[in-house]
Amino acid sequence: MYKRPIAITISALCLVIFIAGGAVLASNNAAGNQPLPAPAASQASPTDNANANTITDEERKAGWHLLFDGKSLNGWHNFKKPDIRPGWKVQNGALVCADPHDAGDLVTIGKYDWFELSIDYNISAGGNSGIMFHVTDDGTTVWQSGPEIQLLDNKEGVDPNKAGWLYQVYTTDTDATKPAGEWNRLRILISPEKCEHVMNGTKYFEYVLGSEDFNARVAKSKFGKMPFFHKSNSGYLSLQGDHGQVLFRNIKIRPISVEKKTP
Repeated sequence: MYKRPIAITISALCLVIFIAGGAVLASNNAAGNQPLPAPAASQASPTDNANANTITDEERKAGWHLLFDGKSLNGWHNFKKPDIRPGWKVQNGALVCADPHDAGDLVTIGKYDWFELSIDYNISAGGNSGIMFHVTDDGTTVWQSGPEIQLLDNKEGVDPNKAGWLYQVYTTDTDATKPAGEWNRLRILISPEKCEHVMNGTKYFEYVLGSEDFNARVAKSKFGKMPFFHKSNSGYLSLQGDHGQVLFRNIKIRPISVEKKTP
C-alpha cells in the first residue's frame, strides 16, 4: 500500500525538474538573442553614421582636427577662387560633389607640409575623383603641382589608375576598396621619412618624396614634363570635383612636426 505514494512522489519530482530545466533553457535563449553592445566611438567604422564628423578626446589629444564639420563648407574654396561653385553641396552630413559639371576642384584654406590624413569617401558607379596634396597656386589646375591619390570605382571606372594609387607613380595589385555606393576609409601618411597609402585598413605601399625612386617614376609619367609638379613640400589639400559624383566625410588631419636640421 506504500507503492502508489512513492510513484506519485517520483512523478511530481520529474515534473518539477522538467519545468525548471525549461525555464533555464528559455532564459539562456533569451540572453543569446540580446543585441551586442555598440562599438565605442574610437572604433567607429566608415558606416557609423552616428559618430560621423566628430573628434574623440583621444584624437584631440593626439593632434587631430576636422577639415569638414558636416554642416557647412567652411574651410574650403575653389582653386584660385574665393568662393565655391554650386556643384558642391552639404547633404546628410557629407561633403558632396553633386554636379561635377559645375563643381571644380576644392582646396583647403590652410597649407600643410607633413601630416596624417583620414578620410571617408563614397563614389558613384563609374565615378572618378582624387585627393591632391602639396598643391600650390602655380599652374592652372591642382594636379599640375600636387601629387594625386586616385579615387575610382574600380569596377566600372575607365581610368587605368585605380583607387588608392599615387596617380601614374605608385601602384599595387591589391584592391581593398568596397563597391560603388559604399563608404571607404583612406588613410594617408605624408612625412619626410616615408609616405603610406592605407585603404580600409590594408596598406598598399610606401615611398619617399624626392627620393631617386620617386623622381625616376615621376620622370616616366605625364608629370615629368610639368615644371611645377611637386616643387614644394607644403601646400593645400584638394578634392577633385570634375570627374563624377562623390561624397566625403570624416575628413581628419593630424599635422606632423618635424625638427629642422641645423647646417
